[in-house]
Amino acid sequence: MKIPDYWLNRPPSKLDDQTREAFHALWEAQVAPGGNREVEYTLTAPRWQFLCYLTDHLGVAVHGSAATDIAVFEPRQSKDENPFGNQKAVYAAADGLWAMFYAILDRKRFPMSLNNACVRLSDRSGQMSDPMYVFSISKAALVQQPWARGMVYILPMDTFVRQPALPFGEMEVHVPQLASLEPVTPLARLAVWPEDFPFLHTIRGHDDARWQEYVTALNTAGPWPDD
Repeated sequence: MKIPDYWLNRPPSKLDDQTREAFHALWEAQVAPGGNREVEYTLTAPRWQFLCYLTDHLGVAVHGSAATDIAVFEPRQSKDENPFGNQKAVYAAADGLWAMFYAILDRKRFPMSLNNACVRLSDRSGQMSDPMYVFSISKAALVQQPWARGMVYILPMDTFVRQPALPFGEMEVHVPQLASLEPVTPLARLAVWPEDFPFLHTIRGHDDARWQEYVTALNTAGPWPDD
């Protein structure tokens, strides 16, 4: 099954040894100890690379939010067509870029619906693709550039479970969505700004009146309804 061209590939991120060492030192000094402190980020590497390093290599969960002072995440009932996403749970991601998208949206000032996804594909041999993304918000909000400073919370993985893989032709789709049925206290939090998000200028807009068409397109690898 062919992947539509509106899916975005994660930007290249070949980290040298010095950057990896700096990321790990920051993890050990400011994240691993816990306490939900705000990370003092002074590295030259983009913040999204640090977040993806944490999720890809250190086994943490991340949650993006415009709220900057969440002390504990409590389970809340979600509304989703997928049973995994329709639980009373704390939701998070195992992908730093996906979480960052939620952090930079000012949904209090600009009402909007979201249509987004993050996936990896695996073949019969178990070979996993790099992450791919779709980011879309209501067209009425997009024209207003509804971006703001937000926070990505770094969470312990202890109580989270991963969304089961889904069939996709001869492959499987792995969605890095996580759910915890118990409250979760963050280890730390990282402030992010719109300019930190590498896909800021490729966020799509969708017609709210046709929202289900976009959902169907994502779930079936169909064409984007406006293309």
